[in-house]
Amino acid sequence: MKSRTLLTIRLNQADNVVVARAEIVAGVDIPGEAVSCKDSIPAGHKIATSDIAKGQVVRKYNQIIGFATVDITAGEHVHVHNIAMQDFDRDYAFCAEAREVDAVANPATFQGYVRPDGRVGTRNYIGVLTSVNCSATVARYISAAVEEDLIATYPNVDGVVSLVHGTGCGMADTGDGYANLQRTLWGFAGHPNFGGILLVGLGCEVNQIDFLLEAYGIERGPRFQTMTIQDTGGTRRSVEHGAALIREMLPAVNDITRVTRPAGDLTLALQCGGSDAYSGITANPGLGAAVDLLVRHGGTAILSETPEIYGAEHLLTRRAVSREVGEKLIERIKWWEAYTERNGGEMNNNPSPGNKEGGLTTILEKSLGAAAKGGTTNLCNVYRYGEPVRTKGFVFMDSPGYDPCSITGQVASGANIVCFTTGRGSVYGCKPSPCLKLATNTVMYTRMNEDMDINCGVVIDGGMPIDVLGEQIFNRVLEVASGDPTKSEQLGFGDDEFVPWQIGAVM
Repeated sequence: MKSRTLLTIRLNQADNVVVARAEIVAGVDIPGEAVSCKDSIPAGHKIATSDIAKGQVVRKYNQIIGFATVDITAGEHVHVHNIAMQDFDRDYAFCAEAREVDAVANPATFQGYVRPDGRVGTRNYIGVLTSVNCSATVARYISAAVEEDLIATYPNVDGVVSLVHGTGCGMADTGDGYANLQRTLWGFAGHPNFGGILLVGLGCEVNQIDFLLEAYGIERGPRFQTMTIQDTGGTRRSVEHGAALIREMLPAVNDITRVTRPAGDLTLALQCGGSDAYSGITANPGLGAAVDLLVRHGGTAILSETPEIYGAEHLLTRRAVSREVGEKLIERIKWWEAYTERNGGEMNNNPSPGNKEGGLTTILEKSLGAAAKGGTTNLCNVYRYGEPVRTKGFVFMDSPGYDPCSITGQVASGANIVCFTTGRGSVYGCKPSPCLKLATNTVMYTRMNEDMDINCGVVIDGGMPIDVLGEQIFNRVLEVASGDPTKSEQLGFGDDEFVPWQIGAVM
């Protein structure tokens, strides 16, 4: 934030709009801007600070967020009624701003679970996964059949969670949809936050368990079991058999204890949902500052939601470590343009009604704030949905903007903790990876404090510097990674938020 007045926030001297810190009534003079409000301005919404002729650009963050659809007079409310999207050229400037990371000499640590493959978990769950929706009910019955008092006798086990989904059959056994599902299931089956896995199928589905095991080289063992309902003998026998397998796993999973590990073992999923105009001013740049710290400490951060960085992709390509990495991102952008077109949509189908009520007008404006979650370090790689992330540092994973679906892919890619910024107020939670929710404004944080972990509204209310907020977020990430529960964990969220990305025909 370049400067701040009592009533408004100016993000850059080159901007022709400012943001209302609170509701402003018509006729009020804006200190420092030499304009008077011609309209009543809701909190978070934009005010023109100069005349903007029809067709001219509207600029915020010193970036184009849209074009005036009518002549706009200084002091007017700037929103969906007078600006809109329009195509314009972007300078990708591949690698122009890539720079060396200033790594810390003594990385921070947390307490985590070391797995046989060397990866480190922040939680220690037993998971019941399904190959197909037809086995979803049985999977839920299995986890419910394992008595809570029995689980309580194993203090190092965080619980038994059934993660079910709506597909797995009625689909082609090739193509993007099938590949997404298999990568997702494989990513969860081998996730470091699981100490044990039971994979449950029906038996006749397209997404065969044996095909999955063969494709990804997964071997059955004491802490990885599979079963099919048709082979086991139906619902009741399957529930009994599955619950018995989990009871057998419990002692071995409980024997795993936390040990001190460097912060470089953390992979952080970056997400925003229910955004408002403050998202790009408080929580998102605050999270970006935490990401910069995590990368300096040797860790990994995954930015996603491809439709919601649309319009800001040129800021990421400038940070790409190579032209190849930058072009991989642009290839995903072009895929989404074609995907939305053939499905009768457009890339500006975002912001949502809640986003607009919170002051966001176009996807360009939303994306500029969303991209801030990624901090300022190099873009080191670009991945497909659910593809295993092997590169350290800041990376991008392709996904829809739909939060549960996006986070499911990020966790499948290896994220062992999640940070989720929200301005309108999300109640999302995730298993097996704990989810911290970062409120963009104090009003919502106060109203929904049982769901919110960190109030980033202090940037506006109290003038807290972004780097100080980033350090607070980073330290809280370490605490949660070491076992401290998040608000969503205290509320029990995460059983119903497993949403693999479905692409392709349902047959």
